[in-house]
Parts: sequence; structure tokens; C-alpha cells
Amino acid sequence: MTSAVWRDGAAYEAYVGRWSRLVAVEFLRWLDLPAGLRWLDVGSGTGVLTSTVLGTAQPRQVTGVDPSAGFVRQARAEVTDPRAAFAVGDARVLPLPGSAVDVVVSGLVLNFVPEPALAAAEFARVVAPGGTVAAYVWDYAEGMAMMRHFWDAAAALDPAAAARDDWQRFALCRPEPLRALWTDAGLTDVSVQALAVPTVFTDFTDYWTPFLGGQGSAPGYLASLTGSQRTALRDLLATRLPTEPDGSIRLTARAWAVRGVPATGTVPSTKR
Repeated sequence: MTSAVWRDGAAYEAYVGRWSRLVAVEFLRWLDLPAGLRWLDVGSGTGVLTSTVLGTAQPRQVTGVDPSAGFVRQARAEVTDPRAAFAVGDARVLPLPGSAVDVVVSGLVLNFVPEPALAAAEFARVVAPGGTVAAYVWDYAEGMAMMRHFWDAAAALDPAAAARDDWQRFALCRPEPLRALWTDAGLTDVSVQALAVPTVFTDFTDYWTPFLGGQGSAPGYLASLTGSQRTALRDLLATRLPTEPDGSIRLTARAWAVRGVPATGTVPSTKR
């Protein structure tokens, strides 16, 4: 379910985790679910979405499942709320019985699951009748500006880089495939929503340095370049990014969110 480039929690946080926290808030605001529910966070990573659920959704409990033992260790160390628990596991074979939770959520993960249809079927299996199944993914094609600028500059210097661009590799970064994934899993009342958040960098160094951490496709590509190639890419980006008079770089990040409910059942009660 995961690639070796998604194992270092600290590097992930510097690269994209800080923006993940912002979009998680928008996602939960969109869901607007009642208090007292049992949540499952699939692909919980370092606990960003789980922490947001705990802080804003008043859950009864939240279980986080992630294939990376390193991320699970970091999440356990950082999320100390007694309502939260984390386990190593695969989205395609979730370690829960059927109808075990009221809400299944997955943040910025589905593009990295080798067989997302199996994961969506598992989400539908473990949610209780009338529950909610929801997820969101970055819009790599157009909406993730920090990455869009990087890949456009990389392709200008190295046309072969275009094949490594995330939007070429991840079909689920668009609303239509997300909707179809949920519908094919037997979920109904399916809706898709754009979630946009600001990504403000204090200066070019703040933008560039996280790409040196080796986490994700763009940093992985950067690590494969020679020193002179990295310098050329850095210099080109510095001329292309929209820089404010104070040196800051103000971009936006967009995710696509999807939600649905099982085909049968009633709305889960908060009294059990």
C-alpha cells in the first residue's frame, strides 16, 4: 500500500504534512457529522486527520490504520488522546469486522493504494448501516500549485520528467474517478467536493528545502539528479514562482473529497 518514499514522518511533515492539516479541517467541516461516533482513519500516517477528528468532531473513538510502522510509531507518540488507537494494517484488508465503525475516512491516501477498488470495498464493509464513508486526495493535475510549479519547471529542463509527474500516475486525483470508485463499492448518495487551502511560504528557501527531504514523487525525482541539475531546477523555479514584495510565495492547494453511505441501513445513533 505504501512506497518507501513515505516512511519518514518528519520529512513528510515538512513537505506536505503542514498543508494536510489545513485541508483536514475543511474536510471535517464539509462532513459535519454528529458527536459520539466511532471513526476509522485509513492511511492515518502521522495522525494528522486523526488529531483533527479528535479536536473538532467529538468522536467516541478513533482507530488509525497505516501500513508504515514508522508512521504508526510517530502517531502513537504524538497523539496521546485516550480515545485514539493506531495499528499497522493494509487498506485492502482492514483488521476490523464488518459494521465496526460509524465513519470511515481516508486522507490523501487512495492514490497510493495499489488496488483502490479493494480499499473502497473494505471501507464499505466495515462501516455500520447508515454510516459515512469519505476520503480526499490532492488534485495533482491542477490544484496542488506547489507541485505543479515544480513539475512544470522540471519538464522544461528534462522532458522525461513529465512521465513522473503525479497527475500522470494517479488516476484518482480527479472528481469523476473518485465518484465512480465510491459508486462501484456499492455506496449511495455519493457527492464530490473541492477543498482548497492556502499554502504560504515565507520565502523561496521555505518552498525549496522540503523538496530535499526525499519524501514523495517530486523529492524522489530531485534526489535522482546531479548537483548541477538540481541547481538548474532550483534557479528556474526561483524565477517562475509568484513572489510577493516581502519575499513570501502565496500558493493554494486543492483536494477533491468524496462521501457516500451504504446502500441500506439507517443513520447511526450516538447512543449505544
